[in-house]
Amino acid sequence: MSDFVPFALPEIGEEEIAEVVDSLRSGWITTGPKTRRFEDQFREFLGHSDLHTVAVNSATAGLHLALEALGIGPGDEVITTTHTFTATAEVVRYLGADPVFVDIDPATYCIDPEAVSSAIGSRTKAIIPVHYAGLPCDMSRLCDIAAASGLHIVEDAAHAFPAAWDGRLIGTLGTSATVFSFYATKTIATGEGGMLITRDEGLASRARVMRLHGIDRDAFDRYSSRRANWYYEVVAPGFKYNMTDLAASLGIHQLRRARSFLERRTQLAARYDAALGDLPVELPPRPCAGSGHAWHLYVIRLTDRAPVGRDDLVRRMFDCGIGCSVHYIPLHQQPYWRDRYHLSADQFPCSQKLYERGVSLPLYTKMDDAAQDRVISALRSILC
Repeated sequence: MSDFVPFALPEIGEEEIAEVVDSLRSGWITTGPKTRRFEDQFREFLGHSDLHTVAVNSATAGLHLALEALGIGPGDEVITTTHTFTATAEVVRYLGADPVFVDIDPATYCIDPEAVSSAIGSRTKAIIPVHYAGLPCDMSRLCDIAAASGLHIVEDAAHAFPAAWDGRLIGTLGTSATVFSFYATKTIATGEGGMLITRDEGLASRARVMRLHGIDRDAFDRYSSRRANWYYEVVAPGFKYNMTDLAASLGIHQLRRARSFLERRTQLAARYDAALGDLPVELPPRPCAGSGHAWHLYVIRLTDRAPVGRDDLVRRMFDCGIGCSVHYIPLHQQPYWRDRYHLSADQFPCSQKLYERGVSLPLYTKMDDAAQDRVISALRSILC
């Protein structure tokens, strides 16, 4: 249908297109000068010169590199939430370690710090909190828990750019690492891509080596020199996780618009708030004082008074020409995780309830008020 309102849509401007064309004409289409430029500008955006920024081809890659650099391996356990995309947990299995799943806090939809505290055991080495929908986790409590037990925190911030906790941008909190996603639906988009952030120089150095086959020098260093510079050494069995200059070309200009993108997302969220407050739904959780929401997702949860169930609502919205989604089918419902770790829904009642009743409404910067009004009108016609 030509007037379909999609669930998400990236906003790509002429500046991004021109930058990609410039990269194509330059000959640098893999990791090169624009990837470094994007890394440098991302560090400048975060406002801390002591941060290391490592561009990668996905947030999954960034999480894997961070855990690998921290020495996570067979016999170790990493605590994370069941209410996330499978990538958060699969990177733990890549390393032969085991994820330990805990429930979410029903007030935030983020990982429950008290459940984290209760799950810590002798094999626990790290925590991966997920900043769900763009709302930061309770990082003060989680950092206290981690410090008391000598644990690493690797933040899954795929939804959380540029969110803030207690007045500080996510990525600057002093955790072992933070990983952002620039997938096509995210708050800034490079198609595929991500950024690993850390203050640990050793971790950053290891991640840079491991993102490109364990080679001690990247292609830009080897091929941009005017001297014979072909020699390199493989110092570890690495991966193929490097960001390309084509993706970085998009990122450079997406980053420049990040604040205006956030402003528009915040406006759209406020319009939803004003229009949906009298419906039989729970509106999305709000950040606490001093913190900021990235508004990657706008997730409503049906109440007992709703005249339709979640599946029927999504279907009827689609029939109205509107794309909705569900975030997420929790990992305790997924066959691999359920069967390997003997998980069941009654272990995670808060996540299960959000799954059964949660709907993500369209939210993207190219959405104009008229398109959002269509979403609101359709939702009201179904739920009133």
